[in-house]
Amino acid sequence: MELERPPTKFERKVFGALHLIPRGMVTTYGLLGRPLSCRSAQAIGQALRRNPFAPDTPCHRVIKGDFTIGGFAGQNAGDPIDRKRRLLEVEGITFLEDGSIDPACCFHFDERSRG
Repeated sequence: MELERPPTKFERKVFGALHLIPRGMVTTYGLLGRPLSCRSAQAIGQALRRNPFAPDTPCHRVIKGDFTIGGFAGQNAGDPIDRKRRLLEVEGITFLEDGSIDPACCFHFDERSRG
């Protein structure tokens, strides 16, 4: 069992960047890393896995680079993924026939958001 600890400085930066993603938009793990100068999508995913503020800090808006839904609440299948999809649908995200997310829903950070 993982011990509770306060978020690290890096995790706080990741959580802060989540608030830049507008409702009705998603971004990828890799794109979320760019304004944080982080090239590791895995590091972003690990930080999101520890998000104690969800869904107010909207980690559900982060998806895989191939526009599939990715993980949620430390899981890659089952009820957490169904919940992530429902959260995204309520926010207006469009899913394609193959279950992936419409790339038109993707938010791209600009240079002004570098932290």
